[in-house]
Amino acid sequence: MAEYDNTNDVSAAEPSKLSELLERGWKIFEEVDGTNEPLASTSIQVLVKRGISMLEEASSMVALLDLFSRNEELEEIATADLKYLLLPALLGALTMKQTSRDKRLEIVRAARAYFMDFLNRCKEYNVSHFELPHVTNENAGPDEASENELSTVTPKPCPSDLVSMAKQRQAKIERYRESKELEARLSDVRRAVDSGQADDEVSRDFYHLNVRRWVNVCLEEIESIDQEMEILTKMDGLKQGAAKQSPQPARPPMKPFILTKDAVQARVFGAGYPSLPTVTVDEWYDQHRKRGAMPDQGIPGTVAGVEDTHVKEMEEEDKEKKAENDDEESLLKARNWDDWKETHRKGYGNRHNMG
Repeated sequence: MAEYDNTNDVSAAEPSKLSELLERGWKIFEEVDGTNEPLASTSIQVLVKRGISMLEEASSMVALLDLFSRNEELEEIATADLKYLLLPALLGALTMKQTSRDKRLEIVRAARAYFMDFLNRCKEYNVSHFELPHVTNENAGPDEASENELSTVTPKPCPSDLVSMAKQRQAKIERYRESKELEARLSDVRRAVDSGQADDEVSRDFYHLNVRRWVNVCLEEIESIDQEMEILTKMDGLKQGAAKQSPQPARPPMKPFILTKDAVQARVFGAGYPSLPTVTVDEWYDQHRKRGAMPDQGIPGTVAGVEDTHVKEMEEEDKEKKAENDDEESLLKARNWDDWKETHRKGYGNRHNMG
């Protein structure tokens, strides 16, 4: 295959421009991927968009030049054209560097499409042995994903399917080992390429190793994207469901109520027995005022407590006199009282106000 097809309406300057676009876009990705600045910063996002624009323009030129064909083998691709296999992978990687939250689902779907395009082309050229992930419903828009679509993203083994889980784990281990070996080989070859002293064979080996390395990177990225798409789609469904729900009518304010001082109050607080009042405050005051027992009347000796004590003392003296005179009625009453106390416990007869 000729390196460039001049029969197309493409100027002779386009090959050099195509190579320049790829190199600049590749360097932008490496700069963004290795920066210590926040990914969401304005300067980094401007750089990401610039790199995506360059790689998209390079991809359009590759399609116009028709550099790749399904009827070719990997050995038939010219060394100068081999590096352009990386365009979809770099595009997907730079797309994943975008940080717009509102368009996150759209971003990851676009990145997944780029990664799948790269893997399909590598599968056609037998770059390495790997299993293609399942294809999602690409015709559905960013806001039209359904649960049926999510179930066909990437086959996830059932917990009981130990064989599938073991195969998936083994595939990850093999990809990890292969990636380490490829990185070690790339570090040696890159020195010769960067120095400008690499011949055609070394340059071809360099780009071939990069393509194989990006196969493993894309497979890992698609697994992460599928998990993120599932979460984002469920979140989007929850937001749409919440927006469709009609707002609940506001509850009318509760009217205040007052308990009346009658049967309603008795049912709530109880009757208050045995503490029910027998007289009002005014009646109590009148009774004590008539007896002269109020403090402001200046007769402290006639207070009710003093009167009661005096009455008791008089009764005790009367009993003592009757006992000394051997009054039969008093003696009989005293004996009966002593007998009654022996057969009844203290407080037995005092049942007043005890419910």
